[in-house]
Amino acid sequence: MAYIMENMTVKDMEEALKNTKTVIIPVGIVEQHGYHLPLSTDIYNATEVPKRVADRINAVIAPVVPYCYSGGELLGTVNVSPQVFSLLIMDICSEFARMGFKNIVIFLGHGGTDNKIALKSALQMLLRRNPHLKDITLSLVECWDLSPTWHDAMTKGAERDFHAGWVETSLMMYWKPELVRDAIVMDEPEVARMMRTDQDWFETSEKNVDHEFVIPRTFQRKEIKIGVMGFPGKASRELGEKISKEMEDGLVEYINMLNEHEK
Repeated sequence: MAYIMENMTVKDMEEALKNTKTVIIPVGIVEQHGYHLPLSTDIYNATEVPKRVADRINAVIAPVVPYCYSGGELLGTVNVSPQVFSLLIMDICSEFARMGFKNIVIFLGHGGTDNKIALKSALQMLLRRNPHLKDITLSLVECWDLSPTWHDAMTKGAERDFHAGWVETSLMMYWKPELVRDAIVMDEPEVARMMRTDQDWFETSEKNVDHEFVIPRTFQRKEIKIGVMGFPGKASRELGEKISKEMEDGLVEYINMLNEHEK
C-alpha cells in the first residue's frame, strides 16, 4: 500500500505507523537548469522515484522540501542558506521521531558541496545532541548513488556530466517530457568545458586584503550565463527510463534493508 503523506489524514497516519516505522523525506531545490529544463528539475529528482515505488516499499513518503542551497546566482535560483536549510531538516526529522518513526531517510535530489556538507553535519549533530534519539536511524540518500549509470557519468572521465546535462535531461524526458524544451543553449565552449571538469568551478572567491586571516568572499563566476554542466545533447528518453529504473530498484532495496533491520 502506498503511503503518500500529503494525501493522508490523521487516521491514515495512525494506520501507517502500525505497519511501518520508516519515512522518506524528499529534498529538492528551485534552481536554474539552463534554457531547456524547468526550475523544478531537482524537485522531480527527489519526488519521482519514491512515488513510483510507493506500492513496492513499506514507508511513508513525506511532502517534498523544495528549497535548499545552490550557490548559483542565475535567474530563477532560490538559495536558502545552508545553516537555515540544515536547521529546517533537523526540526523536520525531530518531528517524525516524535511521531514514532525509527527510520528517517533524507532523499536528496540536489547536490552541491556546501549544501551536502551542511546537511551531513546537521544530521550528525542532531544525533549527537539528542541521546534520546539513539534508536533512530537517520539516512542521507543521494538519488544518483542509487544508479550506477548516473554515478559513472558524474565520476568517470576528464569531462563529466553534472547539472542539467545528459542524465537530468534524459530523466526529465522520461518523467515530464512536456516540460523539456527542444532548444539547448550552452555557455562559451571553454566555460562549458570547465564546468564539466569540476562541478565547483562555477564558484570563485576574492579577498579585500590578501592575508590568511581574512575570510574570502565567494560568488558565481561572471562569465557563466547559462550554467549547464554536462552534455544535454546526448540525452534520450530511453536513457532516462534506464536510470529511473535503477534508482527505483536501489531505493526499494535500501528501504527493505532498513525495515528488515527494524524487525
